[in-house]
Amino acid sequence: MDTKRLVIGTLAGAITLQVVGYLIFDLAVLDFYLENAGPATGAFRAGPVQWAFGLANLSLAALITLGITSRGGAPTIGRGFVTGLVIGFLVWFGVDFTLYGFTFLWNLTVVIVDPVLEAIHNGIAGAVIAFVLTRIPKGAD
Repeated sequence: MDTKRLVIGTLAGAITLQVVGYLIFDLAVLDFYLENAGPATGAFRAGPVQWAFGLANLSLAALITLGITSRGGAPTIGRGFVTGLVIGFLVWFGVDFTLYGFTFLWNLTVVIVDPVLEAIHNGIAGAVIAFVLTRIPKGAD
């Protein structure tokens, strides 16, 4: 494993996830989520905890980076997008349906739409990670 590439890819991906997540979820579709909240009351904070999103984005970016670097061949932007898309969809499909099964946070509409939006979100991060990785030569740690 090339630690330098993993760290740089993870950081680039986490920054991308933070920025693109803000554009998608805070600006573009926030009203959709608010209109489709479940009956749970008092479950949401008045404002997001950004450091928690940062940690979550580091984790997801590391997963996407590992997915990209573990595929055969050189990373490309297209393959990075598809890798991020698939990982994002599978992760959020599982998380959203698990939360739906245990909580009243969202209605079923959000649980179906969210993994698709997250797939796009994570796909963009995967494309950026692949782009960055193509600029970093493979080498020994």
